[in-house]
Amino acid sequence: MQDTSVSAVAHVIQLSLSPIFLLLGIGTMLAVITTRLGRIVDRARKLQELSESERSKAQVRRESRVLSWQRRMISRAITLLTIAALLVTVVVAILFMAAIFGLDASSLVAALFVVTMGFVFGGLVMFLREVVLGTSRLRLGLEDSPPHDERS
Repeated sequence: MQDTSVSAVAHVIQLSLSPIFLLLGIGTMLAVITTRLGRIVDRARKLQELSESERSKAQVRRESRVLSWQRRMISRAITLLTIAALLVTVVVAILFMAAIFGLDASSLVAALFVVTMGFVFGGLVMFLREVVLGTSRLRLGLEDSPPHDERS
């Protein structure tokens, strides 16, 4: 009986490796996205420090709007990916609970995994929108604005 319990737990550990790798990928994406958020915040602070003689009010307002949209997209991506990461941990916990208590949680695990992938998808879409918006700054005529770290 002891061998059966150990082999069941070993099997659950094998099953939980895929979600754990997904969790690792989500964590990596969150690290990249939070770095981008930091750069957006740094640029917004630098923009606030610029005097009116250095930039026209219209340019400052336009870039502030772009930065605000970028911040919102990044914040949404972070929220969606964090929810996805939390759901992955719930999936792993359910796998273990089902093995310990001998329950069939396959439908629940499958449903939660699909929902998790929906949140990952949404987070990546928000990230893509932010990247497109960020690169469109050049097309908006903001190419003459100095990068946040150029004015040291």
